Amino acid sequence: MNPPDDIADQFSLFPPIPFTLYDPHEISLPVSDLNPNPTPLSAITDLVPVPSSIQIEEPSSTHNFLSFSIPKKRRRGRPQRVSTSFSIPQFPSGTFNPNSNDFPSTSNSIRNSVGNPNSLPHTALDTSDEIIVINRESTAEAVIALTAGFPADSLTDEEIDAGVVPVIGGIEQVNYILIRNHIIAKWRENVSNWVAKEMFIDSIPKHCQTLLDSAYNYLVSHGFINFGVAPAVRERIPAEPNKPNVVVIGAGLAGLAAARQMLRFGFKVTVLEGRKRAGGRVYTKKMEGGGNRVSAAAELGGSVLTGTSGNPLGIVARQLGSTLHKVRDKCPLYTLDGKPVDPDMDMKVETAFNRLLDKASRLRQLMGDVSVDVSLGASLETFLQVDGEAVNAEEMNLFNWHLANLEYANAGLISKLSLAFWDQDDPYDMGGDHCFLPGGNGKLVQALAENVPILYEKIVQTIRYGNDGVQVIAGNQVFECDMALCTVPLGVLKSGSIKFVPELPQRKLDGIKRLGFGLLNKVAMLFPHVFWGTDLDTFGHLSDDPSRRGEFFLFYSYATVAGGPLLIALVAGEAAHNFESMPPTDAVTRVLQILKGIYEPQGINVPEPIQTVCTRWGSDPFSLGSYSNVAVGASGDDYDILAESVGDGRLFFAGEATTRRYPATMHGAFLSGLREAANMARYANARSLQIKGERGLSKNAHSCASLLADLFREPDLEFGSFSVIFGRKNADPKSTAVLRVTFNEPRKKSQEGSTPDRQHSNKLLFQQLQSHFNQQQQLHVYTLLSRQQALELREVRGGDEMRLNYLCEKLGVKLVGRKGLGSTADSVIASIRAQRGNRKPASTSLALKTGTSKLKTGTLKRKWVRRAKIVRNGNGMAPSPGSNLVNGKVSEETRTTHQASFDSLVSGQNQGDM
Repeated sequence: MNPPDDIADQFSLFPPIPFTLYDPHEISLPVSDLNPNPTPLSAITDLVPVPSSIQIEEPSSTHNFLSFSIPKKRRRGRPQRVSTSFSIPQFPSGTFNPNSNDFPSTSNSIRNSVGNPNSLPHTALDTSDEIIVINRESTAEAVIALTAGFPADSLTDEEIDAGVVPVIGGIEQVNYILIRNHIIAKWRENVSNWVAKEMFIDSIPKHCQTLLDSAYNYLVSHGFINFGVAPAVRERIPAEPNKPNVVVIGAGLAGLAAARQMLRFGFKVTVLEGRKRAGGRVYTKKMEGGGNRVSAAAELGGSVLTGTSGNPLGIVARQLGSTLHKVRDKCPLYTLDGKPVDPDMDMKVETAFNRLLDKASRLRQLMGDVSVDVSLGASLETFLQVDGEAVNAEEMNLFNWHLANLEYANAGLISKLSLAFWDQDDPYDMGGDHCFLPGGNGKLVQALAENVPILYEKIVQTIRYGNDGVQVIAGNQVFECDMALCTVPLGVLKSGSIKFVPELPQRKLDGIKRLGFGLLNKVAMLFPHVFWGTDLDTFGHLSDDPSRRGEFFLFYSYATVAGGPLLIALVAGEAAHNFESMPPTDAVTRVLQILKGIYEPQGINVPEPIQTVCTRWGSDPFSLGSYSNVAVGASGDDYDILAESVGDGRLFFAGEATTRRYPATMHGAFLSGLREAANMARYANARSLQIKGERGLSKNAHSCASLLADLFREPDLEFGSFSVIFGRKNADPKSTAVLRVTFNEPRKKSQEGSTPDRQHSNKLLFQQLQSHFNQQQQLHVYTLLSRQQALELREVRGGDEMRLNYLCEKLGVKLVGRKGLGSTADSVIASIRAQRGNRKPASTSLALKTGTSKLKTGTLKRKWVRRAKIVRNGNGMAPSPGSNLVNGKVSEETRTTHQASFDSLVSGQNQGDM
């Protein structure tokens, strides 16, 4: 075995670890593909610190994996006993020489199981002086990045779209990922600090400073670091906004996260909230009463932080100095008569239940696309009837309890859940414990809402959006803004209570209709004292009625975190819908009967509650349900569809129903807000650059015209009325050239030979061109084409008319004014100018060479107008640089003369059809 120091050096130089999702039922790894002499785990973990959330196991004989436990959605209400894992392939053993070309690589079969097209190359890489060494903790940093949602050996789609590296794959991507992971890990060391880019300059090689800029800017702008409520973050909010105004509809976690981020970006933000409070479906209510003034903080909405490894709300809690309380594994179940369920029977039924779910998973693979239209409930019922072993009544009640727990996890009836995609988000579920926040999640809401401009009791009825901005109408008030973010729950979108003008795209309407939006209700009870014991956080109760299996099936004890003796009973599935119309007194009476049946046989008196609260989330007009699920006919794609912006980057959407990775969670809602803040900032920046570019173009119009005129005084090719310039140092026939066509010799308006049809279709354009010609001595139109095409055009016989015909018909060229050449041509012209140097241009008189024939204006004008209707793609021709094309459409900006008016005339501004 290598000495420990040598092993540490190996791992510090190794590229990011390829993470894969490992499912023993789906992936078969031949032993020959794996390293036959793996480094012992003890050698790895002794040298590379790994977070406590990572469960390290010695590999079996069939695979080398470090198991990263992921709690399945099916186990949300009860601790997970059997889990699927994120898996980290072990490092290959052997001596690693950084100056050698023999770079150890992991199995291709493992990497290919991910199916990610931007994964790092599978072949050996030459790492000599290329793969950077930041520290010896790249393994642990990769794991931390994984908890933030980043794959360890590839880029996310969002990173690719943002262009964080110039080339996908290769050494630059390796180094970018190492830098990205290092920045994330550095901030996670102390999330109350602001991590500045300067902190990494000394540790990142100079040749990677561009990658540092890219990684840091991406992480900050997209809310992966430096977010939250820490003073170091708050002080970065500018005193005065310097960017456009934004309206956020809804002050839930998504809206608050987006609003805070947009404020820090410098936007003017206004949040409209229909309720009298912030938080949305996260609602912590203070309950109190009794002679001793007992009080407790009751979670009536979102309550459990489902997974704390990288959970952004856990990070916000850390910034507030709060410690999370792990929901303990102990969860006893009680029968109808209050007796504890036999542990052996409990394990037997749970094992059988999980086996049925596994069969359903294999069934959907066999069914393929057909499974999209089949419910999970139908498949489970079929398996239970066909393959189910003989069960007694108590076992059946226990099985129904597990079904109720599954319906709680999905906030939906299993008869309506998609067999194909009900658990599509399981692979992304955050690792770590499920936790309570002592004092309630209201602490998070209060901190996030601090200093955010929120207008309460503003019920939005209409959202008008268009290219010029957005109007949000609430009552008799109209809020105008550059952009708006809609964070209302899916239930509200389904109800149609908000009118969108124009109507949302059919694609989005269909997604809203397909996704499910379920229901979960609660009964919160404050007692004089704790009678149920403080050694557990959950316990369950069985029912003998399948239609009522979710009625008070699970109890949460908040006595250790709420500040008082608080107990909450959950109502899920079909029972949650029936609960909406159940009188509160009947509900409390039923709960007390269950509790007395459990505890009085043990000699424990169950007192009357001091205060009770029953939720009605399905009747709440601001939610109309609890959280989303993948219903029959829907898929994870529908979450992405709901997240799509509309109105050319004017109206955006966030909330738990807009994130396919983390739906139905508080952290999913929060992350969606950060996501949309980044998207809105990106659109705003793009519009700002466009405006600046247009202003700059207007200011520099004269100088650009002069430069182009100077270059065409000495064209590289000149034939008839056609002139061409190109880079003289580049002999590539496919290189881009600039073609100019010159119109001369004005004559009186003539339409001889025009057919009635052509007169009608080209009347306006022809008249404006003719008028312009009669006021000008010389006019120019331009296009881009390849050098080879210019040479071919020169060889066309028959004069300028035939060349123009060849240009329009054969090459499909679109002639534009000078302004229409756009930014692509700017770079070409600049390159040509640079190659020609600073030599003095020839005199203007030399531009027209002796013996050059000019077009007969009257004929050319008519031919050119007719050809202007042709819009085609050229054969191998360089793309048109702008959208301002000769397409038979005329601008209103043709009221002035000279070259500027001609540019507007041929630019085709969509002001009217010819």
